[in-house]
Order: sequence, then structure tokens, then C-alpha cells
Amino acid sequence: MEKRETEIYEENAVLVGLVTPQQNEERSKEYLDELAFLSETAGAKPVRRFVQKLDYPNPRTFVGQGKLDEIREFVATHEEVGMIIFDDELSPLQLRNIEKELKIKVLDRTNLILDIFAKRAQTAHAKTQVELAQCQYMLPRLTRLWTHLERQRGGIGMRGPGETQIETDRRIILNKISLLKQQLAAIDKQKAVQRKNRGKMVRVALVGYTNVGKSTLMNLMSKSDVFAENKLFATLDTTVRKVIIENLPFLLTDTVGFIRKLPTHLIESFKSTLDEVREADLLVHIVDISHPNFEEQYEVVNATLADIAKEQKPTILVFNKIDAFTYTPQDEDDLGEKRRENYSLDDLKRTWMAKLGNDCIFISAKNKDNIDALKSLLYDRVKQIHVTRFPYNDFLFTKYDENDFME
Repeated sequence: MEKRETEIYEENAVLVGLVTPQQNEERSKEYLDELAFLSETAGAKPVRRFVQKLDYPNPRTFVGQGKLDEIREFVATHEEVGMIIFDDELSPLQLRNIEKELKIKVLDRTNLILDIFAKRAQTAHAKTQVELAQCQYMLPRLTRLWTHLERQRGGIGMRGPGETQIETDRRIILNKISLLKQQLAAIDKQKAVQRKNRGKMVRVALVGYTNVGKSTLMNLMSKSDVFAENKLFATLDTTVRKVIIENLPFLLTDTVGFIRKLPTHLIESFKSTLDEVREADLLVHIVDISHPNFEEQYEVVNATLADIAKEQKPTILVFNKIDAFTYTPQDEDDLGEKRRENYSLDDLKRTWMAKLGNDCIFISAKNKDNIDALKSLLYDRVKQIHVTRFPYNDFLFTKYDENDFME
């Protein structure tokens, strides 16, 4: 079941990105589109974009001085703007310099994602993971929180009240990080016990880029009511449900979505969540085929999985949202090379996807198109693992406590 929230934008925001040799104009636009979606998810309304072409980010202010002056002029003439959001992680020096120049709240992509995670976290587990990531992000950036003490600081070595307060604050955060890690270790131990209690049931994990429809598909397959909506990171908490197709039971896990430039602090903090992926017997990689750059999203997820799992796992590739897929037929008089937007769904199926054979399927979770075919494919794949694990089929008669599967 999908739930929708009333759109209430708390602040207006300006977005800033770069075009570099590694990131052309088309890709920069797509990244800023995603940053705009992230901003809206956090509750901000993007009102203007600034893009600059540079060989590499300015180490002092990310963008050049001329572009910074342009941004300052816009902010000065538009009092409704409450923040500037940069589409990369800013260094503590860049963050401090930009705030000093613009006299306005400055966020980077990492800070924005952390804010969304903090807003979305529901369970104590997810809240602890997010708080740990926030503390780790904040630690090297403490100096900018104490700019009101700059005039009180000492001389050459900057001894004095300012530095003393910063050091005190740093110790507080370091102690907090240590405490949060202890709490997560205890939770991880509990999760390990839960996984052990599930016995040797076949485990299937739904993975994919954020907002590709994992939770919607989870609700369809398990007949549960996992929160799902058209927002990035709609669900953070790992959900495990027992699913039975015909007479075959298995565990289905809905995991947190991946995204480009996912903060390293989050990957580390969500280690226990990602353990569900590591221990899965079968991965169901869901891709939003209606997205103009779904292939890049597919590669981002694959790269992240390679870092997490360390070993290649059996995978079913599910192309979702075929109901939203659109394309522009190429003009007959156009003799140029066919572009991505000119490919129909049938055209795409004949590309690299054709080589995947039965490991690839096209569905619409929203309209329930081809869901029966997906269930049949899942049944075959799970059965292959199941028969190897339980040659005498005695598992089907084993009784389990339902609490072992609910998270």
C-alpha cells in the first residue's frame, strides 16, 4: 500500500554543481535532478541552479570566485532563499569558506542525505546507525560551529577559550561515537541470533537503487504493509518476511536503497543492515527501467554490491516500472545514430539484456503486470537452492516461530 505525504516545503534552496572532465553536462544535469529530488524529500524547494565548468573543484570554495559572487548576488536579491546545497561532499575548509562568503546556511550532498536518513529512521536500530554517521560526519567540521569564539582565541597556536571549547566538544562527540558503536555491536549480536533462529531457510534479498519500487514489490510478494512512496529512501529499516510460493517457503528481505556518492559514513554505519545482503542466497536486483539513466544506476548498485558481498551471488534482474517507460521514435529522415531515448522497450530487450536469458524479467509492480511470471521464476530459483539444502524435503514440515521472521 502506498502512502503519500502533503508536500510542505520548509525552506527554499539553491543547488550548485560542476561540469568536469569526469562529469559532462548531461551527467551534471542528471546529478542535479537527483539532488533536487533529495532536497524535496528533505522538505526544501529548489528555486535556482548554478553550474560551473571546471577541471576540478576549487579546493578553497568548490566553485570559482566569479561563480561564488554570482550566487551571493542571487541570494542577496532573493530573501526567501534559506540554504545553498552543493552536489558533492565539501571539505571542512570549503564549508567554512563558503559560509563566510555567502553568510547563509550551506549543506553538501552528504549532509543532505544524512538529514533524510535521520527523518526516515523509525526503529532504534536505524536511528542509532544514522546518529553514528552524523557524528562521524560532524567531527572534522566542529571548528565552524564555534566561529562566535574566533575573537577570543589565542595567538600563534590559537590557544584560548575557542580552542578549549572545540576540544571539549570533540571529546563529547568521540565519546558519543564510542557509545553508539557499542550499542550497534549489541544490536548486531541480536540480529545474528535472529538470523540463526531462522534456521537454514533460503534467503532472498531485494536490492537496487533508491526509489525503484523494492518496497512496493515486497508488499506484493509478502502481502505485508511495508511503507512505500515516491520518495528517495522511503524505507531505511530492513524488513524480513516469510513468503510461501505454492508449497515452498523462503525469507524475503527488503533492504535500504543505494545511491550515487553514498556517504562512506553511512555504508559503515549500516553494516548490519547490509549483512542481510551478504548472507542472502539469492539477490533480486530491481531496476527502474523508466529512468533515463537506468543503466548507470544498475552499475552503481553492482559496484556497491561488489564491495559489500565480496563474492558474486545468484541474481535475478527485475526491470520494474514498464508502465512508466516512454521513448521517442526516431524520425525516418534522421540518418544519425540511434540515441538512448529512441529505443523502445522491445529494442532494449534485444540489447545486452538478451544475454541474461531467464535471469531477466520485466514487470510493473504498481500495475501487477507479469508478477505471476516473477513468482514462477523465484519459485524455480529458490527450489534449486532448497533441494540442495534439504534433499529429503523434511524442511517443509518444520515449525517456526513467526517472530523469527518479523523485523
